[in-house]
Amino acid sequence: MTAGPHGDGEVPAFWQALGLPGLADIHVHFLPARNLQRMWLRADEDSLAGGHLPAYVYRWSDEERVAHLRELGVRAFTALAYAHQPGMADGLNAWTLDFAAHNPGCIPSATIYPEPGVNRYTKAALDAGARVFKVHVPGGGFDLTHARLDPVWGMLADAGVPVVIHVGGEARTTGPDPLEAVLRRHPTLRAVVAHLGAPDYEHFVALAEHYERVCLDTAAVFTPGYDAASGACPRRLLPHLRDLGLAGKVLLGSDFPAIAYPYAEQLAGLAALDLGDDWLRAVCWDNTARLLELS
Repeated sequence: MTAGPHGDGEVPAFWQALGLPGLADIHVHFLPARNLQRMWLRADEDSLAGGHLPAYVYRWSDEERVAHLRELGVRAFTALAYAHQPGMADGLNAWTLDFAAHNPGCIPSATIYPEPGVNRYTKAALDAGARVFKVHVPGGGFDLTHARLDPVWGMLADAGVPVVIHVGGEARTTGPDPLEAVLRRHPTLRAVVAHLGAPDYEHFVALAEHYERVCLDTAAVFTPGYDAASGACPRRLLPHLRDLGLAGKVLLGSDFPAIAYPYAEQLAGLAALDLGDDWLRAVCWDNTARLLELS
């Protein structure tokens, strides 16, 4: 069993020991400057108020963060931005698609929001080469079953483009039920459930087992800070995660740069599960490479 890295400097040796060409990370954020600054400011304000948002480690420029991912050996990464109110998505899509065009290794990324025009700009993003979409249900405060989104789910299902969906949480619109309602209407939708669906791990694992195209990403799960805040993934689910990973349905996600610890901690947490090198190879590269048709 390959040992996990103890710091970012050991990350290349980790994937090299597994015989991989690098890492493929389905859950990375790059945002326009105003959105990024708002994220940093929110964390600072929360910290001053005695809250629990993380003191982010990688508060660097875009150029520095892209360079760091390359130093780590992250050969493929996303630029997940998400709209949390009407009127944002179209502009975000223009920014993230342009970012990918200027940063080799970045997968062209886009987002949606239930609003007039969502069909138009979703098709435009697909026509412009978007290969992954992002939806953040708690952040956007909407329901996946919103009528304006129904034709969009069909469009994305037909295109075979995966959607990274943050749907875990306690609100009425979160949890597995709204996603399952969408999947009943669009069973071929490639849904990637962010954070293994934390804190409702068990039900989202069951969805991944039931629906052929539903996957899970590992973003931040199995790291000490995230497990303490959201509840640790129950050990009884590890055999299920092993089988799902080997079946192509568990994907490496980091949530970089919105993390309060070194990137290496995500990989160390995965290695510590002791699910085998074949599982690590599948999760850290093969499954995402297959999903996104990486060369």
